Amino acid sequence: MPLLKLERVSRDFDVSPPWLNRVLDHEPRRILRAVDQVSLDIDKGETVGLVGESGCGKSTVARLIVGLYAPTEGRIEYRGRRLQMIFQDPYASLNPRWRVHDIVAEPIRFLGTPQKVEELLRQVGLSPDDGEKYPHEFSGGQRQRISIARALAGEPDFLVCDEPTSALDVSVQAQILNLMSDLQRRLGLTYLFISHNLAVVSQVADRVGVMYLGRIVELAPAAQLFSRPRHPYTRMLLDAVPDLGMSGRPRTPVRGEVPNPLAPPSGCTFHPRCPHANERCRREVPAFIDGVACHAVLEGRI
Repeated sequence: MPLLKLERVSRDFDVSPPWLNRVLDHEPRRILRAVDQVSLDIDKGETVGLVGESGCGKSTVARLIVGLYAPTEGRIEYRGRRLQMIFQDPYASLNPRWRVHDIVAEPIRFLGTPQKVEELLRQVGLSPDDGEKYPHEFSGGQRQRISIARALAGEPDFLVCDEPTSALDVSVQAQILNLMSDLQRRLGLTYLFISHNLAVVSQVADRVGVMYLGRIVELAPAAQLFSRPRHPYTRMLLDAVPDLGMSGRPRTPVRGEVPNPLAPPSGCTFHPRCPHANERCRREVPAFIDGVACHAVLEGRI
């Protein structure tokens, strides 16, 4: 049985103007579907990457999993003991008025785990003496280490990592990724790793899901997805990565922009940007079959 299972999970947000404005302007309510019928299984001990352009719903999926949002539709089943989240911004996710010791100790006090703050700080490469300092006394990479220590204080089986390295310098990113890989091996952790950086995801993920406008359009083992992408959107994302090897391979740049999620296109939402779209793509939503949701792929047109 998978450690985490999402079954046709959707999340809507009411982004309507205030009631009086709607009455005066004769406008209906505006409902934004941020996540649309997402199904995903994650097994114990693996790392699943979730990639896509900004606004595609990756972070909403993360918040649904940890319970910060409730699903509008669908079910989320978690069979582990506890799960925790590592947030994107290490500057905003730590209380500036608390000492590091108190920040890391809060989950211990709340959950009653047998963890020791000093040992947790050592695990993430910090000194026990750092517990007496405040977050502003640390660099971005050190603050993210504090965030990881705080997450580990709850003794989780599963960590949801919402772009944990995007706010860091490249050299610091590598250090944090190495730390997370080492912790996963030693503690048997399971990760959902959300990122827009394909190079990072290719290094850490066992499987990768590609999201577009709230839906997963492709899900495959990382090696397979990066060497033989199937969905046209996945191909465009990979073609946008600089070809440092100068292979001379034909490349299709990402064209167009993500449509307005308040008025998504009919049929396949990617069809206005897709070079392989036909009338069926414009009319019919593709089913997710054999790891991909694309009429052109399933019909053998690409």
